[in-house]
Amino acid sequence: MNRQAYAKSREIIVASAIEQVIAELRLIDVADYIAFIRLEHFACLSDLVDSAAELFFMPGTLRLGHGGEAHVDWSGSPRIVLDLELRPPGVTVYFQLTLSEDKDHVVVNYVSFEKPGENPEHNTALLEAVIEQARIRRTEPLAY
Repeated sequence: MNRQAYAKSREIIVASAIEQVIAELRLIDVADYIAFIRLEHFACLSDLVDSAAELFFMPGTLRLGHGGEAHVDWSGSPRIVLDLELRPPGVTVYFQLTLSEDKDHVVVNYVSFEKPGENPEHNTALLEAVIEQARIRRTEPLAY
């Protein structure tokens, strides 16, 4: 697959946007991910993703896509790959999140724009803006 020049910038935007969600997903024991994936309990995985995202994004903005993969063998650390969909208004991003011992990694597979602009730079800026709009913003308590 040939990667477009703007793919890396979109991966950075998505990875940055879900940074807090990734921290929540890392609180779950890797054995649970392995069990849910191997036993094909994708509804349980979906619930985990929904619960991790609900503090940071509007409902339905980030969800599990088609499932995930558990890479486990005797010679290394486990690696969990989750197919995710980021759906802020007007855009759908299909991507994979890889969780491993050392680092997390985002690979954007496809971005669909409801009303795309004329050039990739405009669409990348649009992606960043709509993700920001889909965030849940914490409000400061009122001072009395």
